[in-house]
Amino acid sequence: MVILFNKPFGVLSQFTPESGHQALNDFRFPAGVYAAGRLDHDSEGALLLTDDGWLVKRLLDPKFEHPRTYLAQVDGQITQEAVNQLMKGVTIKGYHTKPCQAEIATPPADLWERVPPIRYRANIPTSWVRLTLIEGKNRQVRHMTAAVGFPTLRLIRVQIGDIALDGLQPGEWRLVTERVI
Repeated sequence: MVILFNKPFGVLSQFTPESGHQALNDFRFPAGVYAAGRLDHDSEGALLLTDDGWLVKRLLDPKFEHPRTYLAQVDGQITQEAVNQLMKGVTIKGYHTKPCQAEIATPPADLWERVPPIRYRANIPTSWVRLTLIEGKNRQVRHMTAAVGFPTLRLIRVQIGDIALDGLQPGEWRLVTERVI
């Protein structure tokens, strides 16, 4: 069994609550499933859960390079130059990221409000960038956008492989019938 969950902001990618954060145990998943990957508590979006240990191992093993697509709302008006840098890979914490797909984006029409909302500053606009990575270092997207001068304010994973959120709202989940890998 594979489940696609739209993880809300502030929820941990584990079944045990910690430090006052809500956890996966609050969302009535079938018994025996566990997260096949992570999203930080301050990130939102697509998280797969499964009872298939082989699938988890395959999804977490970097040699399989399965794509994950994110929408990042960044501080400032992101430039094509910054996007080009992201596509080539950037150095974060002494590590050069693999090349990725990146493009200036607009928020989807069905984007939900984040609770709490991101900080608002009247004199500094925000913009969006879509990134598709084949690796998953800790807080990688946030470090990458900061490295090119546009810190991430909001991060939403919108797709894992070919499995997209497609209108699934925060806190909702569905059984996956698509091929995962």
